[in-house]
Amino acid sequence: MLIPESTDCNVDESRELVNNISKLINESLGRNIFVVDIRGVSTLCDFCVVAEGRVDRHVKAIAKNIEETLQKEGVETSKMEGMQEGNWVILDYLNVMVHILTPAYREKYHLERLWEEGTIVDLNFEE
Repeated sequence: MLIPESTDCNVDESRELVNNISKLINESLGRNIFVVDIRGVSTLCDFCVVAEGRVDRHVKAIAKNIEETLQKEGVETSKMEGMQEGNWVILDYLNVMVHILTPAYREKYHLERLWEEGTIVDLNFEE
């Protein structure tokens, strides 16, 4: 059963946020950035960004860079989890959920499989 697409958010703003977050991950030397559009598949959010850092300290640094940079632009996280351990940090921007993991955690949990019915998003930035 498909869930109706959300209409209460601006999809263009969410896509722009996804691109900004992906750029920040790339600039922080994060790897294997995966973005999926889950509108109509899940009510959790509209887009999920999954990426990895080399080790827990790198994961935390990527997440901190995203949070601080977006905060300066007036975009606040709704919730942040996992900064203490650093193996898996989640940044919740309501319409966009960001998961930064160590390679071992990413392999263990295979988050991409959760949203197989979603649409993979092409990123609009040059590496």
